[in-house]
Amino acid sequence: MKNLIIMPQAQNRNRFGFNAYVEDATIIEEPINTVRPKRFIEANTEEVTLQHLMNDCITPVFSKDNELTINHAQFIETIQDAVQSFFNGEQVEQADIRVSHMIKGRIPEAIHKPANQLLESDKTIYYERCAFCIDIPTIYETVGGNRLNLSIVGVRAYNQMNLYSKKSPELFRLAIGFKNQVCCNMCVFTDGYKDDLRVSNTSELYRSALELFNGYNAAKHIHLMQSLGDTYMSEHQFCQIIGRMRLYQCLPTGYQKALPRMLLTDTQINSVAKAYINDDNFGSFGNELDMWKFYNLLTGANKSSYIDSFLDRSLNATELATGICSALHGDGKYKWFID
Repeated sequence: MKNLIIMPQAQNRNRFGFNAYVEDATIIEEPINTVRPKRFIEANTEEVTLQHLMNDCITPVFSKDNELTINHAQFIETIQDAVQSFFNGEQVEQADIRVSHMIKGRIPEAIHKPANQLLESDKTIYYERCAFCIDIPTIYETVGGNRLNLSIVGVRAYNQMNLYSKKSPELFRLAIGFKNQVCCNMCVFTDGYKDDLRVSNTSELYRSALELFNGYNAAKHIHLMQSLGDTYMSEHQFCQIIGRMRLYQCLPTGYQKALPRMLLTDTQINSVAKAYINDDNFGSFGNELDMWKFYNLLTGANKSSYIDSFLDRSLNATELATGICSALHGDGKYKWFID
């Protein structure tokens, strides 16, 4: 693999020499921390464990031939194995798993039971959509004062497949990029994303993951993000861009196709505007806003996307931030957003 930025693992361990000052412990009661944990995606998702997916969920099939799909647990296990193999020697964390759109069913013996008399053992479930994130905290860089860990994100959505047909190659989405540890925003780069990964078995999935990791240029991605911090926009320009983004949604189809794509929704654009004023890390109300902060306002708003559109919008946030940054330097492609 080329150009990966690998920092020493052990340089921060015990650097304060705590062992020399150990005394008998004194128990101090402190208020419970009620701060909401940061997540890489929110929307209507819930956190689950790999064991729950393996032991409590059924596996959907292709209805015409009753052939099994690659279920969510197999997807996660396969990518986890590929990450540990490719990044051998690095610290690879277990997958942080989020799911949505539970599909409920019953076992045959419970078909005639009233719903209020169903036992847990009578029910079946699986989740239509699943996303997971695997962090590699020993491969990191600092951009704009924020630590970014290398991360791998996978997305699976059964609603984007035709399960009423015979078995065919199955659709997955997979990305490798950096996650901002301040806010858990995902930074996805063009050569680190496969949006149409179609495979028939876990062996093909494993091989495709390794190909993606090998083709990803981490140094180039880091340089791109660092360069965003060198460009600033005024509050007037920010307001102009937000207005154009709102206008984009209402443009006639032909006019819209002539412009660079913009996938954020009106609600997410409103979130960007609110964060510009209120966000502790990236807000700049009344001041100039650098493009690194603007990028994080976009990726922060994207966390409200549903699982099946999350990675596409993550990449689009990168396209918008870098395109508008170029437009501020005179490039014409994204000029419409700042005119």
